[in-house]
Amino acid sequence: MTQDIQILNVDEIEPVEVATGILRRRLPTTEWARGWMYDFAPGAEWPEVDVHDGEERYFVVSGEFIDRGHRLGPGSYVVFAPGSTHRPRTETGARMLGISILPR
Repeated sequence: MTQDIQILNVDEIEPVEVATGILRRRLPTTEWARGWMYDFAPGAEWPEVDVHDGEERYFVVSGEFIDRGHRLGPGSYVVFAPGSTHRPRTETGARMLGISILPR
């Protein structure tokens, strides 16, 4: 029997520090996409330019991100095309929920 639904509470997933002040929670992955939750501490910046092989999307849950010159507050939804780049940072601290669409 295959599992056709996965339900979880993201705050129950053990976070892993991926860079100074940045915690990641890996969310369930399928053959089409992978999900993740990032928590940035105040003043944190992604350590390098992020290059996307496939499409990437994220939703700002709380706080404010600064990404490619845009100030993105709660409710902001961002879509990056394959081949695009960015390097998010925050002055206030912030949480994002994201989905990476895997290239086919």
